[in-house]
Amino acid sequence: MGLRVLVTRPEPDAAATAARLRAAGHEPLVDPLLRILPIAEARLSDGRFDAVALTSVNGARALAVRPELDALCGLPLHAVGRRTAAAAPAAFGQVHVAGGDGEKLAFALRAALPRGSRLLHVAGEDRAIDLAAALAPDGIAVALFVIYRASLTEALAVPTREALAQGRIDAALHFSPRTAGALVAGARLAGLVPALARIDHLCFSAGVAAPLRAAGAPARVAAAPNEEALLALLRDG
Repeated sequence: MGLRVLVTRPEPDAAATAARLRAAGHEPLVDPLLRILPIAEARLSDGRFDAVALTSVNGARALAVRPELDALCGLPLHAVGRRTAAAAPAAFGQVHVAGGDGEKLAFALRAALPRGSRLLHVAGEDRAIDLAAALAPDGIAVALFVIYRASLTEALAVPTREALAQGRIDAALHFSPRTAGALVAGARLAGLVPALARIDHLCFSAGVAAPLRAAGAPARVAAAPNEEALLALLRDG
């Protein structure tokens, strides 16, 4: 029997996740609690770069439509994970894929770039890792190019509030600490925080689970920070 699953990630990923859930026989309820907004006024730093780092799928998508992409054509690309690499523009030279988080990406960059290199970190306003601080001891300079922001939704959508109040959500998939925190904040605003404890919360990482657990909601963490691992948790029950 299928489950009623809340999906709070931004679009277009929310729709893709919902399609996978339907294909598996579940009933998704989509309520994106973040909106991804481009920062048109962002400007690329002057000077040469030896490589480019991407730490999110949203950064990869935003870069694909930036005019500055021409100046980066042919440079090596270091992506935090497989999904980010797949979303990246095809303008780069060699593409290197790290193990899925910022610390693993920093480790890979230390191994790949010699001292004196200059790296361009394409990212959003909120970042899980400060690559400049992580790589400074290795003599690798990092220029930050912030090209998008994630804007939080202040309240839960009416269908989400109703389903939460009536106990019609079996599970929720959580991909980031911000969306998990936004769900807690939205539930608090609606007076529905106790209802979160009735849901099986499935999380990318312990950091994603933290705001849910702080609110008294049970949260399980996937074996790896990817959608496949989250869906495996859903299958395993």
